[in-house]
Amino acid sequence: MTHLNIKSGDRVKVIELPPYIKTADPMPMLKSASVISIGEEGIILNPRPAGYWAIRFTQGCFLLESKYFKIIRN
Repeated sequence: MTHLNIKSGDRVKVIELPPYIKTADPMPMLKSASVISIGEEGIILNPRPAGYWAIRFTQGCFLLESKYFKIIRN
């Protein structure tokens, strides 16, 4: 999957967890990846530098690289 296939508003599903996860706050903080789980769904908010995507989950907004999620197509 390339980043060209991803756009704001896309629904995604987590397929792998990173060792740590960054919050999508103006001043990001590292958290344990256990705040989300494999299979959890979220919504793409926008692209961020260094290949990250801001994604809204029920527990908050986090930054993930595209290798950790897949787009849910209807």
